[in-house]
Amino acid sequence: MIAVLCERATDRPPGLDGLPADFRYCAADGLREAVRGARALMLWDFFSTAVRDVWADADALEWIHVTAAGVDTLLFDELRDSAVVVTNAHGVFDRPIAEYVLGAVIANAKDSLRSFDLQRGRRWQHRETRSVLGAKALVVGTGAIGRETARLLRAAGLEVRGAGRVARGDDPDFGEIVASSNLQAEAGWADHVVIAAPLTAETRGLVDGAVLAAMRPGAHLVNVARGPIVDETALLAAVHDGRIAVTLDVFDNEPLPPDHPLWDAPNVTVTAHMSGDVIGWRDTLADQFASNVRRWLAGEPLLNIVDKKLGYIPTGDR
Repeated sequence: MIAVLCERATDRPPGLDGLPADFRYCAADGLREAVRGARALMLWDFFSTAVRDVWADADALEWIHVTAAGVDTLLFDELRDSAVVVTNAHGVFDRPIAEYVLGAVIANAKDSLRSFDLQRGRRWQHRETRSVLGAKALVVGTGAIGRETARLLRAAGLEVRGAGRVARGDDPDFGEIVASSNLQAEAGWADHVVIAAPLTAETRGLVDGAVLAAMRPGAHLVNVARGPIVDETALLAAVHDGRIAVTLDVFDNEPLPPDHPLWDAPNVTVTAHMSGDVIGWRDTLADQFASNVRRWLAGEPLLNIVDKKLGYIPTGDR
């Protein structure tokens, strides 16, 4: 028996009907009943926090799969301390998010926001823009998404460094990795600071007012990770002071409220947590889960097992 938590009880992830397992589909208000006796749980509604509320009813649970790269909304102490295995959608979003970051970097260099404003006003204003060739990018987060981002930025001609838990040199993707704990001292090196780290106790609030103040004038911050990694109050102050430009795909509260000041802040691009969501992404997520179900039923090791204490798959120091 596998419970599937969906945003609506009538939702059905594609491609599961042919699997030799019984599925119980539910929304959050039906999860308590659905999880009783279930040996596995798929979080198709991957931002739900409902598992914590029904944990006492998960009497047979062995495995939870989250159809997202980040598992921060799922993890809680009782789950961390249990024998339940957690897997995620590792690998699905790497290239799409890297493409989003490259697009944001190019749009910033080519002053696209200003071009859109001029077009809406039917104003012809010739100006010069910057090249990305030779620009410097600091990618905060050295997991799979950060690495794919680094490779794509390097291919476009940028000089790239990583920021992770442990500083080291001669990395095949980043060249040099600096310590993210020393981010304030490192941020001034970059034209573009890209946040691609998982949300953990160590990364929450990592990009604070001091880090933002240390960024070079005219630099560009891109956040494709989680909103709480960046201090939004300090960020608003930085953009209103004209010090930096910002591209944000994630926020403290989502959906971003219509009256939130980030909508109208200068030099800010807002997208709706969609950096990894290319056409066909739901099919890919379902196929990945179905493959792991077959492994699970055959008694084979599961893929993409998350270290519940760290909060991510330990593919390298992040």
